[in-house]
Amino acid sequence: MSQSAIRNPQSAIATGLYEEMVMAGFGGQGIVLAGKLLAQAAMRAGLEVTYMPSYGAEVRGGTANCMVIVSNKPIACPVVSNPNSLVICNKASLSKFAPRLKPGGLLIFNNSLIQSVHSVPDGVAVIGVPAEGLAVEAGSPKSANMVMLGAYLGKRGYLSPEQAAESLPDILAERHYKMIPINAEALRRGADFALRRA
Repeated sequence: MSQSAIRNPQSAIATGLYEEMVMAGFGGQGIVLAGKLLAQAAMRAGLEVTYMPSYGAEVRGGTANCMVIVSNKPIACPVVSNPNSLVICNKASLSKFAPRLKPGGLLIFNNSLIQSVHSVPDGVAVIGVPAEGLAVEAGSPKSANMVMLGAYLGKRGYLSPEQAAESLPDILAERHYKMIPINAEALRRGADFALRRA
């Protein structure tokens, strides 16, 4: 898919959208929640979606990742072996998933926790995002996952950070609704950061 199609949602849908994304990090970083938000926002936009979360032996501190496929056509299999895009929030996940990334794909990594990138296929666009700093600016260090998702959405463009924010009430327990404005701001800041690095 061309970069212009990715940045223009209507063009992407007209020419055929098939995006395979893996988001990975430590348990407790909100990886699974961010993947669920992407899937929910894509469904609300009328797209086909699969969402497969995976947890390590422990939840907090163990590994966590989720595979999300978004398409405008039916999806045959929910498993992502070679993603178009990776959103990586810790070094261990970078080592595990970076070699699987398709050439010409997109790697977004949390450079608050990862100092250098390695094992990346040729032609991959690489963006380091200071997720913790941007999350604090948005109002809470716990929103770093939303910063990372926002950066991904800003770069890929088939959904806006505003569309994702509109889906937050669908995936959050009511007791966490007070975090919706902060998470919406974190999504926006992540998208803005990624777009400035286009």
